[in-house]
Amino acid sequence: MFVRPFSNAVWLLSAVPVARVDWRVWGRRTLLATLAGLVAVTGAAPLEAASRRGQRALEERLRHHIERLASDEFAGREPGTEGEAKTLRYLGREWFDIGLVSGTNDPANEWFAPVTLVAREPATSSAQFFRGRSTKALTPEDVIVLTSGKRGLARRSPLLFVGNLEAGALTRNELAGRIVVLLDGLGESEAASGARQSAFLEMGAAAVLTVLDGARSFEEVVARRGRSGYALAQDATGGDLEAFISPEAMAGLLNGTGQTLPSLEAKAARADFTPLALGLSASFEATTRSTTIHTHNLIGKLPGRNPDAGAVLFVAHWDHFGTCAEPPAEDTVCNGAIDNASGVAALTEVARALAKGPPLERDVYFLSTTGEEVGLLGAHAFAENPPVPLDGIVAAFNIDSVAIAPAGTPFAIVGKGMTGLDEDIAKVARRAHFDLLDSEDANEFVRRQDGWALLQHDIPAVMVTTAYGDISRMRAFYDSDYHRPSDDLTHGLELGGEVEDVLLLTDLGRWFSDPRNAPLVRGEAP
Repeated sequence: MFVRPFSNAVWLLSAVPVARVDWRVWGRRTLLATLAGLVAVTGAAPLEAASRRGQRALEERLRHHIERLASDEFAGREPGTEGEAKTLRYLGREWFDIGLVSGTNDPANEWFAPVTLVAREPATSSAQFFRGRSTKALTPEDVIVLTSGKRGLARRSPLLFVGNLEAGALTRNELAGRIVVLLDGLGESEAASGARQSAFLEMGAAAVLTVLDGARSFEEVVARRGRSGYALAQDATGGDLEAFISPEAMAGLLNGTGQTLPSLEAKAARADFTPLALGLSASFEATTRSTTIHTHNLIGKLPGRNPDAGAVLFVAHWDHFGTCAEPPAEDTVCNGAIDNASGVAALTEVARALAKGPPLERDVYFLSTTGEEVGLLGAHAFAENPPVPLDGIVAAFNIDSVAIAPAGTPFAIVGKGMTGLDEDIAKVARRAHFDLLDSEDANEFVRRQDGWALLQHDIPAVMVTTAYGDISRMRAFYDSDYHRPSDDLTHGLELGGEVEDVLLLTDLGRWFSDPRNAPLVRGEAP
């Protein structure tokens, strides 16, 4: 069951009251400008009091959105469920009431842009290794083979030990048809490790075999990678092969080759290390079971006076994990209050503030994505089938997990130094009297949010938020409630920083919507 496009929904039109100006929802800049005449008569006190009232009203609205979206009624907002329908119905009504119009620019799919996901669950895994005429089959207790497609197969492919090298250090000819053997002891993040594996596959390797000689144990990898993997339907036809092997099993395979695992680790650490053929070959095979999920991005638009001048994009993912624990646990729903009901709430209030302010020159798009939690897939789907030319998007601002920091926390840029936006962001922050960190520490998390997917499509995307202004708070969240049932309404919400996020993001929306501040240069990557 799903909601129909709003333009065809007579029940919605009849339910939406005539829009009225609500002075409480004006952003700080608009509110102060509107009341500026009071200064000459009564001084600054009325301005300050009105600003405080406006911020309290904004905080109340943010809290209301979060409490609604993170309630058990929405069942954790899992894509393809009734929880999705309730989530998008709620957001759609809010955005319609604010004054947005459909931003899909597709009469056949107004407001809701279809996204088809394929969930693949590992089914079978087999690995055989060969040295001369000798054959050794390893069990799933020693090696796990995974594929991104229905079936992946590599037959008698030679093993090439590359240690800690990056794919760019080798040529396609060196990699073609070979199984690349990587070490895992670099201490890099799982995301960085996965990106390194993918790069070798893209360069033509038949498969990648990672030796778990670092902090990650074989059991941990099996538990994590043994769950379903997700892809956009149009990208789910591949059969890439990734395998993971315990250090004990790898040491056993090396017996009689003249190599040991410690000797390989030592060679890989040398500055003059070059890839080494191990004198072994392997056959890998893996299959999956698949499920198709029909879900949606929600796209709204605040039309500008000059649509040809480009566009500004605001983004926040609406999805979470639904039921994510099993009985006898008392709480089994991942409500996702901070991640990311808070971000969708802020997105909605930025839309409200911009809609109530002066007319803007450029179109401003508001995108609430699906599939973020399973690989930033909704953002990729948007970029692969955009409602506006990608080179016309002058700036994109992602909003994710922002109910973290108290008021007065400095702002950080996630994606700092990766776009041409930093200088203008700093200028707007100074004008608004907000502190902006010069550090790039927040880039530690850049691959974990929708802005990263947009960057891969040459859209200049950042997060500008207090949530990473004191990065220890975000790290504490990742180590505690993140992706757990405890990210709910019982732990309290820190909305002081989120209020300030909305105020600065509103100012950034106005700044970048003006071509005089941010000229459009088409055809150039950020």
